[in-house]
Amino acid sequence: MDLLSYRPLNLYTNYQEAAQTYPDVPIIHDEILGAFPELGYQSTYRSSHEAIVKRAYQLAALGVKSGDKIILYKSSKFDTYLLATAASYLGAVPVMISYHFPAATIEVFVARLEDPYILFDEETEARIALVKNSSANKQITVRKLLLAPAQPVPQVKLPEDHISYMTHTSGTTGIPKLICHSAQSMGWRTKWQKTIFTKIDRQQAASDLVAFHISPVHSRFNIGISSLMAMGFPMMPLAGATGPHIVRMLTEYPPIALETHPNNFVQWRFVAEEHPEAFAGIRYYHSTFDAINNQTMASFLATATDHEAIFLQVYGQSECGPMILKAHTLESLKENNARDMGVGLTDLTKARITDAKGNELPINTDGHIHFLSKGRALTYYKEDQRFADNVYDAWWDSGDYGMIDETGHLYLKDRQVDLIKSIESNLALEDLLLDQLDFLAEVVIVRDKEDSPQPIIALAPNRDMDWDAWWQAVVDLPRLNEPLLRDYEDIPRTATMKVQRLQIEKEFKA
Repeated sequence: MDLLSYRPLNLYTNYQEAAQTYPDVPIIHDEILGAFPELGYQSTYRSSHEAIVKRAYQLAALGVKSGDKIILYKSSKFDTYLLATAASYLGAVPVMISYHFPAATIEVFVARLEDPYILFDEETEARIALVKNSSANKQITVRKLLLAPAQPVPQVKLPEDHISYMTHTSGTTGIPKLICHSAQSMGWRTKWQKTIFTKIDRQQAASDLVAFHISPVHSRFNIGISSLMAMGFPMMPLAGATGPHIVRMLTEYPPIALETHPNNFVQWRFVAEEHPEAFAGIRYYHSTFDAINNQTMASFLATATDHEAIFLQVYGQSECGPMILKAHTLESLKENNARDMGVGLTDLTKARITDAKGNELPINTDGHIHFLSKGRALTYYKEDQRFADNVYDAWWDSGDYGMIDETGHLYLKDRQVDLIKSIESNLALEDLLLDQLDFLAEVVIVRDKEDSPQPIIALAPNRDMDWDAWWQAVVDLPRLNEPLLRDYEDIPRTATMKVQRLQIEKEFKA
């Protein structure tokens, strides 16, 4: 079968076939995986597959079977995905939940999922102890799993149009929704992703190693891993994200490509400027599902020894997958409008702009961004109406606000819930300030209690606030309140490092 032909995605079957086709391709780990300690710091497709099958047998011994839901609520590491693949072997449905959610949120999920199994580790154990509506016999620690017997059981495949995998929304606006994916919907997303990966020139690379630091509970993680493995790429999933750790891993194992969430790139920008040698061999950068400012992209491309290095900006949403893309070089960034997300990919993904009722608007007119994606999710689990409220026939209302120009390029301006009357685009202003003021690591503009634009800023490492430069930068902009300084770590974020703007606004309106 042609690599780019559409094919439904069964997590386990994809992994098994990759292990058979590319058994000795390496997977490099930056720490010992708690649920797969036998893999050490370097495994292969084959050795990791053998360990997955063993974990599947052990899950079966603990009662997990086809059709069961199993929440994976543990530390943010690659073994989360390996456990999901083991659950998939049994025909169980892995529910990927970020480790940072409190017990109260887990209780909501437990109720929705009608008392599922929960697999957890030391990172989340104390919070599971506070969950009151989960059956004790369905709570599985990683310790308990590793001690369970491993009697062989056969693989069970769910129907291709049934729910087989769940992720969650970011939670920026409250309790996250559980997004349901099927083998069919995920198959379209891997077709999209493999199309992108074919653009990587593997002939000229000393190594095909792809490095990434992505939340393993993000829908992007599954699509990326499945696609990389189907194409036989060596992988380096990074659990740690601190500057010294990233420099050490990229130096010891130089990759050809690097992907992370946009806000991680913003943080790592200063690392790349201090240690350009660690990034010099990277020819492909890939940002995950969100916009990113020009200066951040330029900082990474400037380190490259290959002047044709590319930064691929990808804009999308968990409900639809990767959607709109634009490739940047150091040269093209000089003229780039950071709000320009680019275009869809062939006939797989498209965007349009509508009014609040779903009527399409003319070019260069601001409105609701709708997506057309063959990989659209099925529903929100037990919240079908909330999902249906965003569906307009084949189109999905993304919740974002923007416009499309005469060339077909999509411009992202804001989330619909974050609009500020006096500002055309919060995100554009934030990008502008980050690009101009190199002493800043973050700029977030929210609404204060009078609905006026309130900047929240965080300083770059080892830099002082330059008030003269700030006021000079904003003098010709719409009126902004005096900015409030916060430590980068004190700005509330989701699992994928998105700023929780509404949570910040609640502080002003309390």
